[in-house]
Amino acid sequence: MGRRGSQNGGVSGAAGNSVEVMLAEPMENLGEQGDIVRVKPGYARNYLLPQGLATVATAQNKWMVEQHQLKLKELEQEKVRECRSRADQISRYSATLEANANADGQLYGSIVATDIAKALVAAGYEITADQIRLEGPLKELGMYTVKFELHPKVKSEVKVWVVPTASA
Repeated sequence: MGRRGSQNGGVSGAAGNSVEVMLAEPMENLGEQGDIVRVKPGYARNYLLPQGLATVATAQNKWMVEQHQLKLKELEQEKVRECRSRADQISRYSATLEANANADGQLYGSIVATDIAKALVAAGYEITADQIRLEGPLKELGMYTVKFELHPKVKSEVKVWVVPTASA
């Protein structure tokens, strides 16, 4: 490896006409951050390494990336568990929203995701309007089952009651 490594400008891992590098940033047509890819020695030496887009794929670097990916996986699993717990709590709740309506039950306005999120937040649940999945605004009095997504792997539903505004 000594002679071949020096011929490649210090880029080790050369096998024939390619070298292994680890991407420091996602690159179109090459891979994601942390991926080990094989590229031409000149591409690595003249572009990827000087630009800081990649580093030489040493055993130590590979091990560090593996450890980092394991940690990220653990954090993601913990986040999914936490979101599932929150979704379970929210799905057991029934939100009641008051709205002005005519005698036929048609609303003078409409109920949108923001209104539902505000009602859930007021009840102590952590959710945003972006996480509410409405197929359209609610325009009538009644009970609705509204979907929400706290995480791409965590989807659930909550009951929403739209009732007429109580007159004083």
